[in-house]
Amino acid sequence: MALAEDLKISLDDYLQGELVSDIKYEYINGEVYAMVGVKRAHDTVSTNLIAFLHAHLRGSPCRVHSGEMKVRVQTAEDDCFFYPDLHVTCAAADTADSFNSQPKLIIEVLSESTERYDRAEKFHHYRKLTSLEEYVLIAQDTQRVECYRRADAWDLHLYQQNQPACFASIGLELPLADIYEGVVFAELPATNE
Repeated sequence: MALAEDLKISLDDYLQGELVSDIKYEYINGEVYAMVGVKRAHDTVSTNLIAFLHAHLRGSPCRVHSGEMKVRVQTAEDDCFFYPDLHVTCAAADTADSFNSQPKLIIEVLSESTERYDRAEKFHHYRKLTSLEEYVLIAQDTQRVECYRRADAWDLHLYQQNQPACFASIGLELPLADIYEGVVFAELPATNE
C-alpha cells in the first residue's frame, strides 16, 4: 500500500494561480483551501459594513477592503493568505496589488460552515499580525457582534440587539440596526405553552 504524498504548493505558484482562478483559495503554509459561497444575509451585512466604513474613513489614510482582497500573515514559522470578509488598513506600506499585510481591523461574518474556522484557526493566525488592533465576528442569523481587541488582551466585547457596536480601532460606533439593515431573520416557530 502506497502512502499518501504530502503535496504542497509553492507561494509563487499560489499567487500566480490566484490571478487566473475563478475560485478563491486561502493558503496556509503550502496548503490551499477553496473558499465557499455566501448566503444573502452574509452578503448584505458585508455590503452594509463596507458602505459605513468607507464613509467613516474618507479623508483619512485608512481604507476598507472587501472579501476580494487577501491578508497575508507572515512570521518566521508561517506564511498564510486569508480572505477576510473585510478589513481596514491604514499602513502606507500596504501597497501590494493583491494583498495587505498590515490590517488594523479584520471583520468576519460568521456562517455555519466557517464559524469554527473563523473563531479558532484564523484568529490564531490573525493575532500574529502586529498591526491588528481589533478582530470582529458578526453573526448573520441574529443581531450579535463580537469584538476582540489587542489592547484588552483579546477579551470579548459583545454587542447585541439595541446596543451600538464599537469599532474602537477606527473610532466608529455603529447601531446594530445599520449593520443588519435589509437582513430578514427567520422567525422561530411558535411554542404551545
